[in-house]
Amino acid sequence: MLKPSLEDLFKSSIRSVLKNKSRTLLTTLGVIIGVTSVILLTSIGNGLKIYVNEQFEALGSNTIFVSPGKIFSDSGGFSRGAGSGGSTITTSFSLKDVNNLKRNLNTNLVMPMKTAPAQVKSRDIKKSVTVLGTNYLYGPNNNSVPSEGNGRWFTREEEDKKSNVAILGNTIAIELFPSGNALGKKIVVGSKNLKIIGINDIRGSSFGGPSVDEYIYVPFAIASDIAGDENIQQIIIKAADKNQIESTKEKTKDILLKDYEEDAFSVFDSAQLLNSINAIISTLTIALTGIAAISLVVGGIGIMNIMLVTVSERTREIGLRKAIGAYPRAILIQFLFEAIILSGLGGLIGIILGSLGTFAINNFFPARVTPGSVILAFGVSFLVGIIFGVTPARKASKLSPIEALRYE
Repeated sequence: MLKPSLEDLFKSSIRSVLKNKSRTLLTTLGVIIGVTSVILLTSIGNGLKIYVNEQFEALGSNTIFVSPGKIFSDSGGFSRGAGSGGSTITTSFSLKDVNNLKRNLNTNLVMPMKTAPAQVKSRDIKKSVTVLGTNYLYGPNNNSVPSEGNGRWFTREEEDKKSNVAILGNTIAIELFPSGNALGKKIVVGSKNLKIIGINDIRGSSFGGPSVDEYIYVPFAIASDIAGDENIQQIIIKAADKNQIESTKEKTKDILLKDYEEDAFSVFDSAQLLNSINAIISTLTIALTGIAAISLVVGGIGIMNIMLVTVSERTREIGLRKAIGAYPRAILIQFLFEAIILSGLGGLIGIILGSLGTFAINNFFPARVTPGSVILAFGVSFLVGIIFGVTPARKASKLSPIEALRYE
């Protein structure tokens, strides 16, 4: 008898798999679900990373933040109490700190940030909003200047005169003025009557916070009147260039240490914050992907069970083939091919479904399929076919021809 080629064995395996389409589909279901889950979760993780990077690139690589409390631990990650109930932040900055930093850093690019909840009213429409108070330099230096035809940012003169002016985020502008033409109109924010001088373009939500498209930007003094205090929640400093970031951070710390304890504030740059956030996203993505991969193992067990059943069903066929001279190795390879085809088919369908799911999710949440995630998912599904196909294939190849032919 001629020794069958790998091509002949592969074609025979395909015919066997396609012989019972319902069983094939049900057998590959576990792998399909596993691969789809892996693709979706890694895509969400990758998309979130890209989105966060884009947000920080918009701020500029030379941006330095000064925030109350200890944000980072000594190891470089987030402090255990940061952003949680683990520590109480009692520090708040003042305009004195801003002016002190301007004078000692020899730069005007020191911008106070103050947010306050408020009620805004436009004719019969009333909304709860976030008011962001800052200075005239914030808009031009943080990509918040309205585009041509949509007004402007407030000037230094308007800030000094405490002018009642406001720039609306795109979403809140549409909600307050559904018919458009918000420029030049008046709104009531808290107890203040403000004139709209600008409408920002769509910018989306900031990581870890509300959408900036729902902010109302006003001069710092106006925000202080609305909130009832002059406390500053964060200070943004722009270094002259990338090479001066570290020296500017050190100078800023030295200046603030004259008035505050070391643990009372944090000075960090956008790259430092970005690295910490990316590390958290990567850890979560790996953990969730690992959980999703469990279903691939379950799918592999399902393939092994079905292949064992198939070996039992085809015992007489195996015995007949062996009786006329079939090599045990050829039978092992054919059954192994069948297991690989089942897992590979499930992986392919899973990749298609995962990609379609990612496309749908991307309309609501950042998600991005990468070649790496596709290769990983398909490679794992292929490996599952080999690992869980070996046992049934070995069992088939070791059947005794006489016992197989007598099998009922």
